[in-house]
Amino acid sequence: MEKLELFINNPIVIKIFWSLIAILVNVLLYEIIINIIVNHFEKKLSKAVHKNKIKTYVNLIKSITRYFFIITAILSILQIFNFNITSIIAGVGVLGVVFGLAIQDFLKDIIRGSTILSDNYFQVGDVVKYKDIEGKVLALGLKTTKVKDIRTNNIVSIANRNIEQIEIVSDVIYVRIPMPYEVKLKNAEKAVDDIIKLTKEYETIIDCIYKGITELSDSSIDYYLQVKCNPINKYQAKRDTLRAIIEGLDKNKIEVPFNQIDVHQK
Repeated sequence: MEKLELFINNPIVIKIFWSLIAILVNVLLYEIIINIIVNHFEKKLSKAVHKNKIKTYVNLIKSITRYFFIITAILSILQIFNFNITSIIAGVGVLGVVFGLAIQDFLKDIIRGSTILSDNYFQVGDVVKYKDIEGKVLALGLKTTKVKDIRTNNIVSIANRNIEQIEIVSDVIYVRIPMPYEVKLKNAEKAVDDIIKLTKEYETIIDCIYKGITELSDSSIDYYLQVKCNPINKYQAKRDTLRAIIEGLDKNKIEVPFNQIDVHQK
């Protein structure tokens, strides 16, 4: 019993105990506040038109709240262990320049994260392109934006400082229909009409419009289709459109032209 009493009354044990209490209190407060925020915004989501924007705000508020309580918990533990918080804060001011240089990328990410939200660069649910990655925005945080690649299903974290390199993917793709020069314009455009009808039968296609002739190439006349689809389905939509083109040309007895090379002999 004496050993137990000595252990319980040990100053370090007491400080560790109160540190755990401080962490627990901060976790509980975080969970309570997040639940209040989520419940508040869930009511708005059922009526809101811009649901993706509200989801983006919720994710950002969660991020800010999480960082706030992490900092609060750390300061509380330092206070329990008799560190002079005032001196630490003052010291941060003295070392601000050095510290700022060390975390400049971190600060850039936070500033850019706020800019993404305030200037509506993109929202949760949008499909964006970054370098070779095209994917759906899953979450927007203070430091990073999480994107699910639509080709590989990999989840990628993009630092918010790279916002200038991120593009919002359009819901429109353009597809060429090559036809031989021998096919008359009237017959070619009839084939195009059949191809559009076949294209619209696919679930991935929202709309398909004939935009006219786009090029007189070496071995074919290229007719142009504008295909509207959900950006998430753009690759499958293109595959479906190409299949419809093969079916439509076959139906009209038109062969896909091959590349031709003219060889001249002396």
